Amino acid sequence: MKREYDFSKGKRGPVVPAEPGKTRITIRLDNAVLDHFRKQVHQAGGGNYQTLINEALREYIRRGGIESAVRRAVRQELHHIGLQRLASGER
Repeated sequence: MKREYDFSKGKRGPVVPAEPGKTRITIRLDNAVLDHFRKQVHQAGGGNYQTLINEALREYIRRGGIESAVRRAVRQELHHIGLQRLASGER
């Protein structure tokens, strides 16, 4: 180890630049959320939990958010109940 290092040509900022179309941010997430995604990566044998979080958020956006998800679930349940009633001859 040297006694002194010359940082006169050093540059501030990340060593690896961000990929095009991506922005580095700081975000606070619940430990349980992080644990969930880290566990998924571990079970898959590797990967990046941040990528999984990004994919989950994209899917959330694609599906139209929580309201759409709830509406879809209710429609599926009502359809299922209707099919059960038809099968049993109930009106």
